[in-house]
Amino acid sequence: MSNRQKIAAALILLTTLASCSNREKAPSGADAASVEKPVFAVNTTTSVDGQISDYIALSGDIIAGTSVDTYSDAAGKITRVYVRVGSRVSRGDPIAAVDPSKPGMNYIESIARAPIGGTVISLPAQVGMTISQSVPLARIGGTGLETRVYVAERFISKVALNQSCDIILDAYPGDVFKGSVKEISPTVDPTSRTMEVRINVSNSNAKLKAGMFAKVRIITETKDNIVKIPGSAVITRFGETYLFTLDTDPEDPAFQVARKTIVTPGILVDGVLEVREGLKPDTEIVVKGQTLLDDGARVRVIEKTQPIE
Repeated sequence: MSNRQKIAAALILLTTLASCSNREKAPSGADAASVEKPVFAVNTTTSVDGQISDYIALSGDIIAGTSVDTYSDAAGKITRVYVRVGSRVSRGDPIAAVDPSKPGMNYIESIARAPIGGTVISLPAQVGMTISQSVPLARIGGTGLETRVYVAERFISKVALNQSCDIILDAYPGDVFKGSVKEISPTVDPTSRTMEVRINVSNSNAKLKAGMFAKVRIITETKDNIVKIPGSAVITRFGETYLFTLDTDPEDPAFQVARKTIVTPGILVDGVLEVREGLKPDTEIVVKGQTLLDDGARVRVIEKTQPIE
């Protein structure tokens, strides 16, 4: 081998050794500190102490609590009608006058009167009609109103007398009317597999009218002084149910880190989750971006949303 070849081989060997040395050298000291951890952007909120209510959502019609038909004591021709649909009447008020006279005979008019106080909701009587004692002249709805709904068979065990209810109507957006379960049918309809339930409705301001369509929530369970959070904050993975809370990074107090926190969930209502164990009120939790996190991951809070009500 010539001298030129020996020099070239030596240079190649030195280059290879230097390259291997650089690859095997690990960062330490100041070099290690310069390697930054990734930071994840998240949204957070705060857990709250409050009340949560589970319910059955149904729909039905507003109806008169009681309704009674008015009849004449005599058969004959209607000569006068004293009321119209929607009229408020008291018990004993005149509804219609009926002339029982026949050809060659004149009789005193018979006055049909309201059997109860309430509102005239139907008025078949018309002047000039000839009626018998079995023909109703008017239907009067009592002063009270109620809602009639039908509960699916699978929810029957959750319904009980006197349970409170919220009634919502499209006619009055934002208003919530209160009621309670008044009557539960003792049988289930074999065709629809539903059970009829009647609910008293508070109508102190007289806004509600018989015939209105109502959305009803029968409150089946209410819990006070519980910790509640948005249900979206919770992750269920590999048999564990957990969420992430925030803590100060022990390596650098300028940063925050996510801490995996195991929780025991309770009931979930409209996206609001009861936490039975594992979390205290007024704890900041991650509600968006948590699926990418591991315990101890550095995070940056982009937005802190208002706690749920």
